[in-house]
Amino acid sequence: MRTRTKAGVIAGALIATAATGTGVAVATGGEDSGPDVSITGTDLDRASSAALDSTGEGHVTGTEVGDEESYYEVEVTLDDGSAVDVQLDESFNVVSSSADEETPGD
Repeated sequence: MRTRTKAGVIAGALIATAATGTGVAVATGGEDSGPDVSITGTDLDRASSAALDSTGEGHVTGTEVGDEESYYEVEVTLDDGSAVDVQLDESFNVVSSSADEETPGD
């Protein structure tokens, strides 16, 4: 194979690989794209229970599956009106929690 032909084949392969990678990123949604998917069913019960055990008070005001930070995210509004995001793994173990700094409507 000539050097010029080899270069063309390699360049074509690189372009195809890059295009495929972009397609996969778009198809999977990437980070923080698309609508949030709420936790449902028994998973909702388990996630809510784990989050409320972690905070010790409050009530669940939002949930999300496939959050960018963990498998599950549960938002708990505490008795004083502040909110905490509790991050859970697939086994409903708390992996982190933090004050929810978002403004209403975000």
